[in-house]
Formats: sequence, C-alpha cells, structure tokens
Amino acid sequence: DIHLEGLRRNLKNKYQYLFYIDKISYQIYYSIVIYHCYMEVFMDERTSSTLENIQQAALEEFSEKGFLGASLRQIVKNAGVTTGAFYGYFSSKEALFASIVEPHAAALMGRFMEAQTGFAELPEEEQSNSMGEASKYYVDWMVDYICEHREPVRLLLCRAEGTSYEHFIHNMVEIEVEYTLKYMEVLRRTGRKVPELKKSLCHIIASGMFNGLFEIAIHNMPREQAHRDIEQFRDFYTAGWIKLMEEQR
Repeated sequence: DIHLEGLRRNLKNKYQYLFYIDKISYQIYYSIVIYHCYMEVFMDERTSSTLENIQQAALEEFSEKGFLGASLRQIVKNAGVTTGAFYGYFSSKEALFASIVEPHAAALMGRFMEAQTGFAELPEEEQSNSMGEASKYYVDWMVDYICEHREPVRLLLCRAEGTSYEHFIHNMVEIEVEYTLKYMEVLRRTGRKVPELKKSLCHIIASGMFNGLFEIAIHNMPREQAHRDIEQFRDFYTAGWIKLMEEQR
C-alpha cells in the first residue's frame, strides 16, 4: 500500500509537470501564431505601400515623358525602391504601364461594348426611337468616368505609344463604325430608305467624335464644363447624322 501510494504521487506529479509543459508549449505556439499574423499584416501593408509608391512614381514619369521616353531607373529611384524590388512586382516597364491603365481601358471599353451590344439586341422596330437615349446615357457615364480618373485615362489616351494600348481610340472607332453600318441595315429592313454611306466616311465621323469626346481628359476640363460642352457636341453630331440619314425619295 505504501508503495502504491508513492507510485500514485509520482504519477500525479508527472502529469502536473506534463500539463505545465503543455501549457507553456501552447502559450509559445499561440504567441508564434499571433506574431506571424502580425507580421503578415505588417508585410501586406508594407507591400501595398511599396506597390503604390512604384505606381505613383510611374504615373508621374509616364505622364511627363510618355511610355517610350520614361526611364525605369528614374521610376525606381523616385519610388525609393531597388531595381530588384521592382522586378518583384513587375516583369517589365510595359507591365508597369499596364497595371496603371488596364483597369480604365477595361472599364471604358467594357461599358462601350455593353452600350453597343445592348442597343443592337433591342427589337429592330424599337432601335430608331431608342438611339438618342442610349447614346446620351453612355456619353454621360463616360464624361463622369473620365473626370473621376483623369490622370490614368490621360495616360491611356496620350502617352501609350509603344504599348499595346496605343491604338485604343482607333479600336473604339472601328467598333463604332461596325455597329453604325449594322444599324443602317436595320433601318433599311424596317422600311427606311436611307442612303448608302461609305465605310471611310463613317470612320472619319466616328474618329472625330471620339477624339472630341476625349478632349475632356486631354485638357483637364472641369466636370460641369465637360458635361455642358459634350451636350452641345452631341447636338452638333446628331444634327449632322440626321442630315446624312435623310430618306431618299
């Protein structure tokens, strides 16, 4: 019995010791977890800050010199990072340029295509009555978007030579011409005797329209003035289209 009682005491002390060790282990474990969580947040914030510094320095350099004239060495210097750190974020100068302008190119082109396809999907007999309203809604949205993102949009429109974005306006013009010709076919199918317009003329008209519209970004117009000028600009183009589309007798 004495030996049995001693064994019990030893076992009890052993389990208390193991519990104490386990308690310390858990404390260490959770301290390590908390430390790693803190470090992840810290590194995420640091990473985000570094990325923002690089993109801001690039925006200024590209805006001043264009893509072709911009110096990657100067961007890295102004961002306060090493060249090695830069390549941890971007594979090239064009990748950096794309990171700034792509969200805006996608937004502008995406909404433009949405407007075009949405209008084309209307019943043919409704399209002629909906043309003005659909056009106004899209143009108003574009004016607001440009005014809210002036610098990167200006970069996209004016400083993209040498990148895959240099034909951005031209691509929009080509799409506009394609849908314009389709709309003229719709008018003919619904009984309107509209004249045949050359594709080259439609291209000139669309090119003038988009280049005029993007003057908002190029000349940094205040929002109210931009809306006012573009409203009159639309009236001018609408009157011209009405004249061109007069039915043949």
